[in-house]
Amino acid sequence: MRNSKTTPARLGAAVAVVGAGMAAALLAACSSGGSSSAPAAGGSSAASGSAAGSSGAMVITTASAGGTTFLTTGSGRAVYLWAKDTSGQSVCTGACAGSWPPVTASSVTASGGAKATDLSTITRSDGTKQVTYDGHALYYYAGDSGSGMANGQASDQFGAKWWLVSPAGTDVTGSVNAFTPGSTGSGGSSPSAPATGSSSAGGGWS
Repeated sequence: MRNSKTTPARLGAAVAVVGAGMAAALLAACSSGGSSSAPAAGGSSAASGSAAGSSGAMVITTASAGGTTFLTTGSGRAVYLWAKDTSGQSVCTGACAGSWPPVTASSVTASGGAKATDLSTITRSDGTKQVTYDGHALYYYAGDSGSGMANGQASDQFGAKWWLVSPAGTDVTGSVNAFTPGSTGSGGSSPSAPATGSSSAGGGWS
C-alpha cells in the first residue's frame, strides 16, 4: 500500500525536474548559439581584408643636381648601377648586397624623366625580384642614410665603379653628393602602367 501511494508523487516530481532541466538546457543553447556566430566570422574577414590590402609598389623618377639628371625612387633615394654587372644580371651578393642593397618591389612605375619602357625586373638567387633600368640592375647605397643623398657616387667598392643612372640608362659620372628630391630638369609625366611585378617588396628602402 505504501508503495502504491507514494509512486505517483515521486513520478510527478521526477517529470517536473526533467522538464525544468530540458527547458534550461534549451535556453542556454539558444543563448550561446546566438552570441557566438556573427562576430567571429566578421573578425576573420576584417583581418584577411587588411592583409590583402598591403602593397609593395615602387616609383622610379628623376632628380637633378649641378645640371645632371639621374634616377631616384619616388621617396627621393638615389639608385645606382654597378659596372661589374653584366646586362640583365646581378653579381652583387653577400657582403656586396649588404652594402649595396638591391632595389626590389612588387610593381614598378615610371615618373618624371624615367621611361616606363626601360623598367623591368630580374630574379635574384634568393628568389626576390630586383628592379632594372635599361638592363642595369638597380641598387641603394647603405651609406645614404636618407633621401637627397648620393654618397655612393663613383665608389669603387667590391672591385668596380658604382654610378648614378641617367634617364637614358647610362652612367652618370659627374660629381653628385647631395640633391633635392623631386628636382628635375626633365619634363614631368604621370606615372605609367606597372612594369614586370614580383612577390616581394623592398623592405625599409623605398
